[in-house]
Amino acid sequence: MKAAILGSGLIGRSWAMVFARGGHAVALWDQDRSQVEKALEHIGRTLPQMAEEGLITDPDSIRARIRGAASLADALAGADFIQENIIELAEPKQKLFAEVERLADTDAIISSSTSAIMPSIIFGGLATPQRCLVSHPLNPPHLAPIVELCGGDFTSAEIIDRARDFMASCGMEPITVKREIEGFILNRLQLAVLNEAFRLIAEGYVTAEDLDKTVKDGLALRWSFMGPIETIDLNAPGGVADYLQRYGPTIRRVGESQAAAAAWPDTIGAMLDAELRATTPREKLADATAWRDRRMMALAAHKQAQDKKKPR
Repeated sequence: MKAAILGSGLIGRSWAMVFARGGHAVALWDQDRSQVEKALEHIGRTLPQMAEEGLITDPDSIRARIRGAASLADALAGADFIQENIIELAEPKQKLFAEVERLADTDAIISSSTSAIMPSIIFGGLATPQRCLVSHPLNPPHLAPIVELCGGDFTSAEIIDRARDFMASCGMEPITVKREIEGFILNRLQLAVLNEAFRLIAEGYVTAEDLDKTVKDGLALRWSFMGPIETIDLNAPGGVADYLQRYGPTIRRVGESQAAAAAWPDTIGAMLDAELRATTPREKLADATAWRDRRMMALAAHKQAQDKKKPR
């Protein structure tokens, strides 16, 4: 298949590696041509690193399947799957997709990487919304396999199935969001944790550093290979029903005490920035991101090896 990547920032360049890893030809386009060149340089550095961790075996072949497109029309020519990754605003996306619909093949799947904007807002004004959906990844998708597929009421079931098959062919783990909801599934879970984290920090229960330790050295150890439902299923002798019989009242009581976003102050951003910049100066953020990606590569390789040993 042929894939078109529209927008060559962090997500776009990552998708390019994902689709090329799946054996597909990829055309990478950005309205700023210099961004495409930067993306191709980044891809050229990243693929060998992935090979070092055992995540891919032939980085040169994957790189050869990715090209920079000279124009939007060039990127879309013959594309079977189109993935948009521009600014997270509805109006620019709507404008771009109107042009995509005009230029793309009539049977091409049209997809957005939006983190929170619902499909009906992005695609509702198109003439062929039945072939449109959101494919929302975790950043960066070349290292985090989850991808949420969410259509509108207008999206055909066949398109969702085709998108699932395409993403699976690229080594992703697609899930279907069965009904439109702002933020989809992953971000709503993440934001629930963030809201409570902000409240606990703002009200003086814990520092940002210790809260992060609680997650990375606690919850995340299990959650890196089991979800929260599977976790509680294994945390009581009789499984999930037994767990809820034991701890259900506590879960409800604590849940009632957890306030919504309004409970943390607008000053939380400055408070957190002051604490985090003391350990990671702003000029070191790019280095920290590169460190994160290498750690994620190693974790991804470990998970792949361990998943093969899981009892079935």
